[in-house]
Amino acid sequence: MIWRRLLEPGLKITPDKRGSTSPVEKGRLMKIRTCPVGAFQTNCYLVADEETREGVLIDPGDETERLLKLVRNEGVTVRALLLTHGHVDHVMRAQEVKEALKAPIYAHRADLDLIRTAPQQAEFFGLESGPVPVVDGELKEGEDFRVGNLVFQVLHTPGHTPGGIVLVSGNSAFVGDTIFAGSVGRTDLPGGDGRQLAQSIRTKLYRLPDETILYPGHGPPTTVGEEKSSNPYVRALDA
Repeated sequence: MIWRRLLEPGLKITPDKRGSTSPVEKGRLMKIRTCPVGAFQTNCYLVADEETREGVLIDPGDETERLLKLVRNEGVTVRALLLTHGHVDHVMRAQEVKEALKAPIYAHRADLDLIRTAPQQAEFFGLESGPVPVVDGELKEGEDFRVGNLVFQVLHTPGHTPGGIVLVSGNSAFVGDTIFAGSVGRTDLPGGDGRQLAQSIRTKLYRLPDETILYPGHGPPTTVGEEKSSNPYVRALDA
C-alpha cells in the first residue's frame, strides 16, 4: 500500500483495508479511516489522534448511520466536521451528523452560499437531501485548525469551487475534489474555473513535499510526487 513505503523508518504501522495510520510528528500517530459514501462514493475521512482518541470527520456527505457506526467502532470523540467544499455529495448529511455527534461544522466562507443550496443540488441529481448544513466556523488559509493534538494547515485551493480547501497534517493532505489520482476536479459546474484550479494545484499542492500522501474526495490516495510527474491535466511545470 502507498503509505507503507513512505512512512518514516522505525514507526510501527498497521494499515488495513479501511484506512491507514500515519505519522503526524515523531512519536505521535494519526489514524485515518476512509469511508466511501453515497451515490458518488464520496470519501469521508475519520481522522483521529491515536493518543487522545479525539478527531474530525472530513466531508460527511451521506449514509449518516454508517458514519456514526464508524465513529463508535473506532472509539473516537469527533470534535469537528470539516468540509473541503460545498458540493452536495460532500455536505448533504453534515447537519444530521452534526446533531448526532454535537460537533460544529467548519468550511471556507467562499462556499457558504453553495452549502446553503445543498437541497437544490440534491434535487438536480435526483437525490434526497438532509437538512441544510449550518456552518459554525470558518476555515481560513493562514490559520491552523487544531483538535486535541491534531494540527491541520488550511490551504485555499479555489477552482473546483470558490471555497475549496486542502487540509494538511504531517505527511497527509485531504484534498477534496481539487485533485485525484491521475485527474483533477471538474470545473464546469457553477463557480468552477479551470485556470484557477490549475494555479491552485501548482502553487499550493505541488509545493508540498513529494512524499505527501493526497487523500482525495473520490478514488484512491496518491502522492504529490506522483501527480507532479504524471497527472495529465496539471503537470508540475513551474511548481
